[in-house]
Amino acid sequence: MAKAVRPQSKTTDSKESRKVDSILITQPRPETEKSPYFDLAKKFDVKLAFHPFIRVEGLSGKEFRKQRVDILEHTAIVFTSRNAIDHFFRICEELKVKVSQEMKYFCITEAVALYLQKFILYRKRKVFFSADGSTEGLLEVITKHKANERFILPIADNGKNDIGQFMTKNNIAFSEVTLYRTVSNDITPVMKDSYDLIVFFSPFSVHTLFEYDANFKQNGTLIGAFGPTTSKAIEDAGLRLDIKAPAPNAPSMVSALERYLTDVKK
Repeated sequence: MAKAVRPQSKTTDSKESRKVDSILITQPRPETEKSPYFDLAKKFDVKLAFHPFIRVEGLSGKEFRKQRVDILEHTAIVFTSRNAIDHFFRICEELKVKVSQEMKYFCITEAVALYLQKFILYRKRKVFFSADGSTEGLLEVITKHKANERFILPIADNGKNDIGQFMTKNNIAFSEVTLYRTVSNDITPVMKDSYDLIVFFSPFSVHTLFEYDANFKQNGTLIGAFGPTTSKAIEDAGLRLDIKAPAPNAPSMVSALERYLTDVKK
């Protein structure tokens, strides 16, 4: 992508659709060219740049033991991401912990739930997930099955978790565990260019942006967010949120982008 000067125009009204020629996706480039992102780029003739703003580093078994959580004393676990699944089973393998076949799994989305097939006999296990992919939907499912359960709740390394607050308030037995830490990547190379739209998928990615430039000004740049915690992080940072997913007619970030770009062409 050719280097360009960061937009210096005044902040636009969030209801006004602006033309988009370039998009920065703050995730790794898809491994296959069959990704819907590339279909989107061809359909609307936009340039895409991919650069992960964060990376995940798993805790060692020794670090996990310091949390003094016995996995075998629990009957259920909550997963809000594939990363949490990967690192939970990695820790179990490292510590030689055999997870009970009776363990129940509560997942934020069906896609996260299906990812469990990599580690368990999915159809022979008790797996539940939020019908609409929201935290509220997940909490409803947990509430229906909370009786006599003791949950493991993986949390982000900053310790903030709405699910944990809900469980405490509703007297649900659970133990919080940290399985991995989130680390900022160097984004200097990609931020030398400018983009009409930057899309975020994690609150930590928003933090990385301000680590790179503490005085970052949005100006005319559009911002998209996937997930409620990411949206909140953007708004808490004083930025304007232009594209939000999941939404009623946009369950994925690609579908939200497609709706926005279609509106621009009208």
